[in-house]
Amino acid sequence: MARQPRLDLPGIPQHVVQRGNNRLPCFLDDNDRRRYLHLLCEALLDTGCALHAYVLMDNHVHLLLTPPEAGAISRLMQKLGRGYVGQFNARHRRTGTLWEGRYKSCLVDNEDYVLRCYRYIDLNPVRARMTDSPIAYAWSSASAHCGHRTDLLLRHHPAYAALGAAPDARGEAYRGLLRETLSDDDLAAIRTYLQQQRAWGRDDFRAMVEAKTRRFSGIRPAHRPPRPSNPR
Repeated sequence: MARQPRLDLPGIPQHVVQRGNNRLPCFLDDNDRRRYLHLLCEALLDTGCALHAYVLMDNHVHLLLTPPEAGAISRLMQKLGRGYVGQFNARHRRTGTLWEGRYKSCLVDNEDYVLRCYRYIDLNPVRARMTDSPIAYAWSSASAHCGHRTDLLLRHHPAYAALGAAPDARGEAYRGLLRETLSDDDLAAIRTYLQQQRAWGRDDFRAMVEAKTRRFSGIRPAHRPPRPSNPR
């Protein structure tokens, strides 16, 4: 069966995840992470995509990106993935694939949904019990969003910019958001929409996506309903 194209609209944020093959590490040390971020910077400049949030875990990566045109994120991930794998394999004297198939992505509604996606990404190391504080993890956007450092990779989404007129105010407001635990429903929704590569947001947002793409944008049940029994 042919693969369906991803939902992809210009100016609409996408939550992207890419995992190491067989869930194995895709970063073996901090030099690998630095190389990945350097290549990510080059790919952002090359494609014009805006990066709003990111985290580099041991065996996967989360990115929140807005493309200037359809296809831009696909080009970014292709450029980034190929460049990184070549350097990783040469550096660690290995061959073969590094990534687990194609990356996953879902469209994200504006405002509150985008900020919940920010928090999901920045809190990933805390949920994985790698740290007690998201700002203590060096390989995510959390510290920059909280106002503790400047990260030239990032371009603020309007929803984040609206948290305050000045950087200090935005940082303080975002720190307050990080202290609010994401609900189990939010966590489940983010993961399901990402796995099924749909459009996470309000009903009118999904209706807009479906009108523009002519494709279903909601999630489907994990299992097909049982067939009715034959009448006797």
